[in-house]
Amino acid sequence: MKFFKQRLKIIDAYIIGKYLGTFMYTLILFVVIIIIFDLSEKLDDFLESNLSAWDIITKYYAGSIPYYVNMLSPLINFIAVIFFTAKMADQTEIVPILSGGVSFNRFLRPYFISAFIIFSVNLISNLYILPNTNRIYTKFLNEVVNKNDPYIKLNIHMKIDSNTFIFINSFDNKTNIGYKFSLDKFKGDVLLKKINAETIVWDSVKKDWKLNNYSSREVNGLKESISNVILTKDTVLDMKPVDFSAYDNVFESMTGRELSDKIKKEHTRGSGIMNDLLFEQYKRWFTPLSAFVLTLIGVALSSRKVRGGVGLPLGIGIFLSFVYIVINQFARMFSTKGGLPPLAASLIATVFFGILGLYLLRKAPK
Repeated sequence: MKFFKQRLKIIDAYIIGKYLGTFMYTLILFVVIIIIFDLSEKLDDFLESNLSAWDIITKYYAGSIPYYVNMLSPLINFIAVIFFTAKMADQTEIVPILSGGVSFNRFLRPYFISAFIIFSVNLISNLYILPNTNRIYTKFLNEVVNKNDPYIKLNIHMKIDSNTFIFINSFDNKTNIGYKFSLDKFKGDVLLKKINAETIVWDSVKKDWKLNNYSSREVNGLKESISNVILTKDTVLDMKPVDFSAYDNVFESMTGRELSDKIKKEHTRGSGIMNDLLFEQYKRWFTPLSAFVLTLIGVALSSRKVRGGVGLPLGIGIFLSFVYIVINQFARMFSTKGGLPPLAASLIATVFFGILGLYLLRKAPK
């Protein structure tokens, strides 16, 4: 505490208080608006599912509110910076500060201290909190709101290690049961073993798979042995039900370790979801950087006193923040569907707005 008191001046505390206070006020306002509109849209789904108010809060809003806050954080951050800075400029608070010998770079320091606090909270949230809240949110969406959407994945081909290939005709994501399962084990180009089963069922307690009505065929040179069994067999395979998910939002609910393990396995499997996985991983690390970039643009845009008060800077800020969100969404689409490298897709909006921020900083009044 003594360290901060020695280095933070009154103006620093004033701007940090304004920044974080406006950010929190805007955040609460957006959350209330989101809940009102979301509740009106999904009320029929809640009533059809006979959910109590407590169920709605714990099974839906406990996951959806952090999700929306994270998605809109750049917008909220940008609006907060522009609003209170433009108000300071309109009330002629910035001119005396700069006229009193404070450089513009020194004036920016409390802004970037505040941005660092928001960046740190967002980063910790992305890495450790959101995967768990997203799991609550996506589970509710898939089971209640989108319950009529397809939940069965068809014709699954997967390589689970360098020599083993599996095929599942269909996999039910609600019951975790696969139908018409087969496993082929090779040595080079030579088939060593083939297993067929009517169904393969995930045992969530033992964390393994059960094969029902299976047959096994083993090949040893010119010799073959075939066994047909009606009973059930437990088996350990390097795969989980999440590998066969029919839902698009499954990666957002993975923890960092689960995501890293999935990426390592995907190098072997080659099932075509590598870009989705990498984009999700990079996004968690790089999206919080928007706090610095948008703070820089916000201060550069709104620190000049203009005719009309805070309206014009605020309007420009809202427009630019929506542009930021749109660029991020398009970058994700081009990464997962169009071949844009995931690292570039996760950084493109931040780099573009960072360059814009440096340009505006040069033009800002000093």
